[in-house]
Amino acid sequence: MQEIEIQIRACSRCPLHKERIQAVPGTGSLDSPIVFVGEGPGEEEDNSGLPFVGRAGKLLTDILNSVHISREEVFITNIVKCRPPNNRTPTRDEMDSCAPFLMGQLQLIQPKLVVSLGASSFGYLSDQPRVQISNARGKKTHMVGKIPLFPMFHPSYLLRNQSKAPGSPKALTWIDIQEVKRMYDEFRK
Repeated sequence: MQEIEIQIRACSRCPLHKERIQAVPGTGSLDSPIVFVGEGPGEEEDNSGLPFVGRAGKLLTDILNSVHISREEVFITNIVKCRPPNNRTPTRDEMDSCAPFLMGQLQLIQPKLVVSLGASSFGYLSDQPRVQISNARGKKTHMVGKIPLFPMFHPSYLLRNQSKAPGSPKALTWIDIQEVKRMYDEFRK
């Protein structure tokens, strides 16, 4: 993993490297049966070099903690490793440039499940960019190579959609994270 991180930090494959403060390779357990994958780092991640540390990251930590999983027990990363300007969605070319790093991380960790966080991550990893998370979430019907892919709403989307009513993104995320916990416990046996 250290070699992959060195390559990520030195990468200049796409224009995103020109404006980054630092690359954000990922963090967490290399023995984790689950890897969480977002689309790309934001401003706070660019400043710290760690994924999911801003408001959305704090919410992800709370979501994991709600089912007694700590951030340190799983591996958390993004498809692109450098912040897109103004936190825009990464382009397909940018994701293609970084994908070999993500695939190398997955090959090294060998998780039993990849949890995609948000539509961009799911669309890229499933090769179905137009599928909405609300239609795909809660299912392991897609694969990243030979690894099942489980889509969930991105924490930043949950911050913009505060309703906790039945069927709301927050309520559905609670159902999804309980399923992730069930699988996590099963993988740990």
